[in-house]
Amino acid sequence: MEPDWGTLQRWGRYAEAVTRWAQITGRTAPTPTGLSEATEPRPAPVFVEWLMGLPEGWVTDPRHELTVRQQLTALGNGVLPMQAVHALQLLLPALHWQVG
Repeated sequence: MEPDWGTLQRWGRYAEAVTRWAQITGRTAPTPTGLSEATEPRPAPVFVEWLMGLPEGWVTDPRHELTVRQQLTALGNGVLPMQAVHALQLLLPALHWQVG
């Protein structure tokens, strides 16, 4: 699917990748940055969560009571579930293991 004009305007050279990932995840891309305490742009945790393919609110749900810094730390140290599953699917046959 080709990105629409608004997506092209918002994401520039990343529009095609953002559109493709939005289709895969079934969710539109959130705003990629927020302002820090020093009013400098930094990655928005909800965007990082979306990029990682995690369920909405997996880390960013307010009920977790994590600060933005804690959310970014958790996400930065996290595993990408889809990539981990793919890696295991590739490795398990080589190890002669069966899942399921």
